[in-house]
Amino acid sequence: MKIKTLILAAGQGTRMRSKLPKVLHKIADRALLHHVYDTSTQLENNEIFVIYGHGGELVKNQLAQLNVTWIEQAQQLGTGHAVKQAEKHINDDDIVLVLYGDVPLLKKDTIATLLANVSDQSLALLTVTLANPTGYGRIVRDQQHRIIKIVEQKDANEAEQLITEVNTGILATQGGKLKNWIARLGNNNAQKEYYLTDIIEMAVHDGLTVISNQPHNEDEVLGVNNRQQLAHLERVFQLEQANRLMELGVTLRDPARLDVRGQFSQLGQDIEIDVNVIFEGTNQIANNVKIGANCLIKNSVIAENVEILPNSIIEDATVGAGCRVGPFARLRPQAELAENVHIGNFVEIKKSSVGVGSKINHLSYIGDSIVGSGVNIGAGTITCNYDGVNKFQTVIEDGAFIGSDTQLIAPVTVGKNATIGAGSTITKDTPAEQLTLSRPKQISLPGWQRPVKK
Repeated sequence: MKIKTLILAAGQGTRMRSKLPKVLHKIADRALLHHVYDTSTQLENNEIFVIYGHGGELVKNQLAQLNVTWIEQAQQLGTGHAVKQAEKHINDDDIVLVLYGDVPLLKKDTIATLLANVSDQSLALLTVTLANPTGYGRIVRDQQHRIIKIVEQKDANEAEQLITEVNTGILATQGGKLKNWIARLGNNNAQKEYYLTDIIEMAVHDGLTVISNQPHNEDEVLGVNNRQQLAHLERVFQLEQANRLMELGVTLRDPARLDVRGQFSQLGQDIEIDVNVIFEGTNQIANNVKIGANCLIKNSVIAENVEILPNSIIEDATVGAGCRVGPFARLRPQAELAENVHIGNFVEIKKSSVGVGSKINHLSYIGDSIVGSGVNIGAGTITCNYDGVNKFQTVIEDGAFIGSDTQLIAPVTVGKNATIGAGSTITKDTPAEQLTLSRPKQISLPGWQRPVKK
């Protein structure tokens, strides 16, 4: 069977109090609509359509990478009207799945159960039982417990408002039947809108059985209408990521204080993660890695036996086995550390490679550089790589010792096993195996008096 998934994403989201279309608000740094799309792509033989409206061009531009057909709903006249916009794309023998761009946590297994309930004689409907059903359409059943219709909150009578089983809006049915029902929809209701939910009563009238299933938990089908709900689902999503990591053997000091805003291409064994660590993009983490509190790791490769101390930032970088990074260190894009490198507090590395066993322990900036093996770089060292227009490279060969408070004015090469005296400004290549220093003569002035404020 061919599945046609319609993702309804035309709502304005006024309660978000934002100029940004609701479906572009993010959970785990990914748009709500993108989450729904990702789940939809897990279904086989599926073609995805997005019905957009408010802020439509912005939605299309920001999510242009999605493999979908975009369909505009120029006037927002209800969910039934939204589905009607896709009518020409639906064949009679298609299975049509209706999802919502602001319901980001729906699981593939829940959808699969829903789709399995579709047949010539049945429509599939996802419902959920809530302790507080306020605002939701109620599922009305007959004495044989068969679903006969859905009544929206504003149209429900007193008895119907007591019903706790509610409509999620998510359903699946055959394309030919759906088009027939959509053509018969009216807007005789409090909102003067064309409700998709009205097709349930039509299906029953036409002799079909409405088969319902429910999600594993209600968070799976909760939509985002305000900032509180957005924050709630963010934490639900993050706790799911934390539980998945722990199932894979990762130790989390506090699962409630972790943010995974991407994915892992590799996760080793015996990884320990302290509180308030954020992962972004795609990361690879090997065995026996320890990550301290308040770190940000983005699009990076962390080899085995690495220790990352608190408050460090690692972005688009590679950290070799046995390295020690931090605290308060920053590895910027294209930083590459070989094995057993030490990068200490307030050290910044950018677009540079650092060889085996080298140490940069304090208050230094290394940019556009090649640092060899066994190099020791003292506190306050700076590679001056930028002249205001162009970038230049610094090369520090194996075994060099760079004294504290040294400025290396690129392009420059420090020779193998060379020593640079503390406080030097190096503007020329320095020979191997020699001491090079650059200091003005130190003088003292007898009789000098410190100025006194008048």
